[in-house]
Amino acid sequence: MGIFLNGCVETFAILGPASTLIGGGNVVQSSVTSAANYGIKKKTGKTPIEHAVSYAKENNPERKKEKCLDFIEISKSEACTIAKKKVAEIKEKIKKKYKINNFNQ
Repeated sequence: MGIFLNGCVETFAILGPASTLIGGGNVVQSSVTSAANYGIKKKTGKTPIEHAVSYAKENNPERKKEKCLDFIEISKSEACTIAKKKVAEIKEKIKKKYKINNFNQ
């Protein structure tokens, strides 16, 4: 079934912006988005979503999900795990560069 539906993805990618036009959405935004997506696919061979998925696989291979906000349980996501990891890496670089011992805030 996946083989049959695989060809539908690109059709739906084109229909998405078209439905925005019909529904009274922003014509310019829809056109720019479609053009950008087409340009990225033509230049790199991957769609923007494929780039996002490969980035997530590189930066969170174990697919951990962490809370974005400590006080909201429902906010667990892989994107939050990646963001927290990147923030921690940047903090470490700043600490090393400026020789800061306590940088928890």
